[in-house]
Amino acid sequence: MSVPSSPPPRQGNIRRIVAASLVGTTIEWYDFFLYGSAAALVFNTLFFPSSDPLVGTLLAFLTYAVGFAARPLGGIVFGHYGDKIGRKKLLVFSLLLMGGATFAMGLLPTHATIGVGAPILLTVLRLVQGFALGGEWGGAILLVSEHGGAKRRGFWASWPQAGAPGGNLLATGVLALLAAIQSDEAFLAWGWRIPFLLSGVLVMIGLWIRISVEESPVFLEAQRKAADEAARAAGTAATGGAPVVKEDAPVVQVFRKSWREVLVAIGTRFGENVSYYILTAFVLVYVTVHLELPKSDALNAVLIGSAVHFVTIPMWGALSDRLGRRPVTQIGAIGMVGWAFAFFALLDTESFPVIALAVTVGLLFHGAMYGPQAAFISEMFDTKVRYSGASMGSQLASIIGGALAPLIAVELLRDYDSSLPVSIYLSAAALVTVVTVWVAKETRGRDLTKDGLVGSVPAPAAPPTPAPATRAESAKDSARLGG
Repeated sequence: MSVPSSPPPRQGNIRRIVAASLVGTTIEWYDFFLYGSAAALVFNTLFFPSSDPLVGTLLAFLTYAVGFAARPLGGIVFGHYGDKIGRKKLLVFSLLLMGGATFAMGLLPTHATIGVGAPILLTVLRLVQGFALGGEWGGAILLVSEHGGAKRRGFWASWPQAGAPGGNLLATGVLALLAAIQSDEAFLAWGWRIPFLLSGVLVMIGLWIRISVEESPVFLEAQRKAADEAARAAGTAATGGAPVVKEDAPVVQVFRKSWREVLVAIGTRFGENVSYYILTAFVLVYVTVHLELPKSDALNAVLIGSAVHFVTIPMWGALSDRLGRRPVTQIGAIGMVGWAFAFFALLDTESFPVIALAVTVGLLFHGAMYGPQAAFISEMFDTKVRYSGASMGSQLASIIGGALAPLIAVELLRDYDSSLPVSIYLSAAALVTVVTVWVAKETRGRDLTKDGLVGSVPAPAAPPTPAPATRAESAKDSARLGG
């Protein structure tokens, strides 16, 4: 009787892994989004003073984009070592790195104190943030994806995705609370530092939770097989057989053998990435600077939208387990193509309930793209290169998508004094995802212990009834996957 390569996932175990990944990603996204909110509301005044508010905001968003530029490098470094020594160790290190950089931002002197040195130091710390987050995303989703079975992978893997709105909810909530209880003068003088210093406490909590999780069983099994193969090859070489061939680094293997999957991951993330930063970062600029409404209106609208976003992301992930990754992603991408125009029309009403509705519906469409994404992208790559492949695809998309989105939107608003060009830009970005996902392969049901997409289930068609001989194999596969 053969022994399954990996045991079925235990419910208690997978829930503990999900909780650890969700808490860690929430804290890291809190750090990352805190910077974006501060760039729109504070940094443009304290670190990039200018007579034109939009110019100061543009400069602040340039440092915001710098963080994205460092993310692919983080993806390469963390992906390489994550594929070599494991997912867990790298996730602990990324949490410490991100939290340390954010805490240090809360201690920075401003432009009024040390001049040009202030934005330089801020930019360096932003680079560290981006580097750390570049390695965080791939490791967090893989740890969950590789622990869970194929039947509910979309649902379980979507929980680390919920860390993004969770972190944004936390960051925006803290800023909104401070803005409500402080005067503008006190907030600019010292209040803005509190959320950054709070990161030190949150990191300690996340570290305590993350250290307790187990390494991915799929990775451990692949590592064991690789060690066995290396030992056999060394033995063959020692007896005069074929020489031992040294494997390329995981990132080299990704670009040599899986470059199509990297391109699909980039296209899948492009519309999602652009839309998220328009809906949560640029909206703060549009409402406070262009419409000249109180910053509390913008912050509270994002707060409400993020709460709904957090709850619904796992629902979209679960739906992808039933319909497939592609159909659910298409719901969000096609919806965003049209909502790009309705969004700004609703903001222009200058009514808070309508603004909150605009952000919330936009984030619902975004969630349909984002919820299945963790399972979709992780299922594209084989175990030996999965961390590197998933990280590179997602982080390259973040440079051309999320990094540039607020910059392009602010520049379009300055040049045309109208939201229509921004709507066209957002709609076109979502259309890129529509086309990419339309030509991509369905990955639902893939056995992550095997190479290639053999065993994936095309959606929404059901698989044919297997012959009796196949049923026995299917029972083994089901036990191995935990389904």
